[in-house]
Amino acid sequence: LAVTSDGVNMKFYPTPVMYPDEDSAKEFEWTGGCEDPRVTQTEDGTFVLMYTGWNKKIARLCVATSKDLVHWQKHGPAFAKAYDGKYRDLFCKSGSVLTERSKRNPDKYVMSKVDGKYFMYWGEHHVYGATSEDLINWTPLEKDGKLLELAKPRRGFFDSALTECGPAAIRTKHGIILLYNGKNQNGDGGDKRFKGGSYCAGQMLFDAKDPTREIDRLDVPFFRPMADFERKGQYADGTVFIEGLTFYKGKWYLYYGCADSMVGLAVFDPKKPALADPIPSAKN
Repeated sequence: LAVTSDGVNMKFYPTPVMYPDEDSAKEFEWTGGCEDPRVTQTEDGTFVLMYTGWNKKIARLCVATSKDLVHWQKHGPAFAKAYDGKYRDLFCKSGSVLTERSKRNPDKYVMSKVDGKYFMYWGEHHVYGATSEDLINWTPLEKDGKLLELAKPRRGFFDSALTECGPAAIRTKHGIILLYNGKNQNGDGGDKRFKGGSYCAGQMLFDAKDPTREIDRLDVPFFRPMADFERKGQYADGTVFIEGLTFYKGKWYLYYGCADSMVGLAVFDPKKPALADPIPSAKN
């Protein structure tokens, strides 16, 4: 856990606050880890953590809750009870819970409901949806007995290999914005303007009243690996892997993984938007 008063300078806790332990979640996390955390908050101040429980056999999207971000209660796999346990052992990860601007505090975004239920986008390869009444037990959306696909990779684009959900989704007056991580396929299947295997950040727009209906989608990434620390590290193909997003003093702070080696920060000021990165020309 890292604490900041300005969104930039961090004070780190000396020990982790979430880790595989001798607890009820051991079978889902040991000897792997508690990974890919995405935190959202309810209007009453409860923090909800969607994370990957990895036991080195199956990755499962898991849930934990906290009142202070330090002490966490684990609740196990998010889909464990849905459809009589049908998806308990599904390889799944990356939960982006729907949020909207707080009615009590306009400087804060909190979890939002659709037709009386909380909504979450999730998935690593495709984008799927799920609903919940209690934030702990989630039910994946189905069609004809199979998972309902909301979005998928596109041949010839920067997200041709996978479309992995990023930070919390945001409800706006224009619709729901889902920021996601697109992986570019190697070879002819990918976008040759970007390095094969690289992870770039994209955006999808869904209907505010029907979060399963995609309205629009960027054809090029709004954020991509350009700095040396984003292209050199454990993942040499280049990565800006977005997972954390917060609204603070009128600005958006986007926290992301850099080549699987460190954490980076990008800031968007709506009043002074920066020029977009130039799109490279196609490589033959």
